[in-house]
Amino acid sequence: MTVAVVEAYAELAQRVLAGPPRLGRTRMVAVDGPSGAGKSVFATRLADALAALPGGGRPPVVRTDDLLDGWDDQLTFWPRLEEWVLAPLRAGRPGAYRRYSWVRRCFLPQQVPVPVGPVLVVEGVSAARAAVRPELTLSVFVTAPGPLRLSRALDRDGPEILPELRRWHAGERAHFAADGIEAAADLVVDGSPTFPHDPTRYYVRRP
Repeated sequence: MTVAVVEAYAELAQRVLAGPPRLGRTRMVAVDGPSGAGKSVFATRLADALAALPGGGRPPVVRTDDLLDGWDDQLTFWPRLEEWVLAPLRAGRPGAYRRYSWVRRCFLPQQVPVPVGPVLVVEGVSAARAAVRPELTLSVFVTAPGPLRLSRALDRDGPEILPELRRWHAGERAHFAADGIEAAADLVVDGSPTFPHDPTRYYVRRP
């Protein structure tokens, strides 16, 4: 029998702040998992919980989808994240990145600032990859059944992306198997829980 535990975002936020900073002076939280699992929602709610702590500020949330140079850049975007965000923060300097426009198919000219702060949240497929694990204060893997994830993605982006999405799913499966992200995660979250709870305040942890 699978055992699930309901935990509070507020307590997780306190746990993050109590953890050691490993990216310079910053505590980096990576929220990983397959497409459509619920990573974006989890990252946003954790950022909300961190902002609600006494004296806390809202941490920057960098979403790796904003750094991809199109569908074929699923895993190879990392040098961009390293150069624009991680290396500056590691050195105690603010970073900045340019968002990719999936409509215009290019990176937009304006920069999104990433200030030096107590916490940085990076959300997206491969955010908790092995290369960055030594610098993570917390790694999270969000999971959900494949059919549900597919329907969520199609509802969000439209059925015309189905061919690209199938290639994407194959790529992420291969990456997760090779990298061992889920097994190495500090926290595995159920992205489609049926257990009754307030999802704005609590998440469901899987063993």
